[in-house]
Amino acid sequence: MNLFSTKKLEAIYPRIKAILEEEIYPLEGKILTLSFNTVKIELDKVRQIVKQKNLWNPHLSESHGGLGLSLTEFGQISELLGSTPFGHYCFNCHAPDIGNQELLLSHASDAIKDQFLKPLIDGDIRSCFSMTEPEFAGSNPVNMATTAVREGNHYVINGHKWFTTAADGASFAIVMAVTNPDAASPYKRASMIVVPIDTPGFNMVRNISIMGEEGEGYFSHAEIKYENCKVPVENLIRAEGDGFLLAQERLGPGRIHHCMRWLGICERSFDLMCKRAATRDLGNGVMLGEKQTIQHWIAESRAEINAARYMVLHTAKKIDEFGTKEARNEISTIKFFVAKVLMQVLDRAIQVHGALGITDDMLLSFWYRHERGARIYDGPDEVHKSALARKILKGYGLDVKKR
Repeated sequence: MNLFSTKKLEAIYPRIKAILEEEIYPLEGKILTLSFNTVKIELDKVRQIVKQKNLWNPHLSESHGGLGLSLTEFGQISELLGSTPFGHYCFNCHAPDIGNQELLLSHASDAIKDQFLKPLIDGDIRSCFSMTEPEFAGSNPVNMATTAVREGNHYVINGHKWFTTAADGASFAIVMAVTNPDAASPYKRASMIVVPIDTPGFNMVRNISIMGEEGEGYFSHAEIKYENCKVPVENLIRAEGDGFLLAQERLGPGRIHHCMRWLGICERSFDLMCKRAATRDLGNGVMLGEKQTIQHWIAESRAEINAARYMVLHTAKKIDEFGTKEARNEISTIKFFVAKVLMQVLDRAIQVHGALGITDDMLLSFWYRHERGARIYDGPDEVHKSALARKILKGYGLDVKKR
């Protein structure tokens, strides 16, 4: 029994699963040998099928053309889509577009929504989110050197960003930059501004090579230099100084999306591991799965995945009922816990496959190099552990200061 299931979810889930199995899984082998832009031609055909079957934008409300799912319901769809590298893209709910859509829907002006949000929701364009800087610790978003200085009716942006995911081929970036350097609170110094990629002064330096793979399009992380990049003040999201607040609001539901996507990877890897264990003949009719070590890995993985799923969906339900602020401890907990489970399950699955597991004949090696960052982005595991421990200890009368 799925304690978090609903009638709406039960109606949608098998329809999405059918598209994955019939249309997307057969394309997976191509990502291991071809560029994203080459595979994109076929993926866009799948996106049209998703639209025709009225399953587009499952994360959005029905009034905005989505499926009207709660965060708890969408989390379970995110897990299903996470079973393949293309799932979220084909349903138009991939990062960073999903977070940017939610951000613009809640806080952007009508003009920004018309120009940037509508084509993003329609799937006609992609976007990126530009916050992390190489010169500063990425786990501390109040420290950044990129500035947006107002000159008349424009902001002039200067700065250096990297790990701007999916900038390659995107139409616009949401840039976090300091607009109020003298604000009393460090949390009120930065703002978020929409910057079209074709704006003079938006200079993409490179797609950063990750574990030997430079990546392309949706599977890329760019280094960018903003050099006197001028955009209208109307491109500001909400108000000056609200950048940190908006970033925190964006990350809450985003961690549910990510964690459930990771669990989709875990389930697919677990399935591959079990099939290998049950069919790999070691000689004399002895199967790999008869070895006690392999059995332990399978049992431990099953327990960890189940525990992680319950933890994430419990957090999603709390956000649905009480809001992100009331679930801050749970959000930190799932981030480091599920990231660890992901890497453990992936590592075991690779080990069970032996040399085959590290080849590009399988998705396991693709996920291993692409998802190792799970323990780093959106705040390193260690930062979340310390933050959670401080909050717990405060309830015992010990106020640990951040250092």
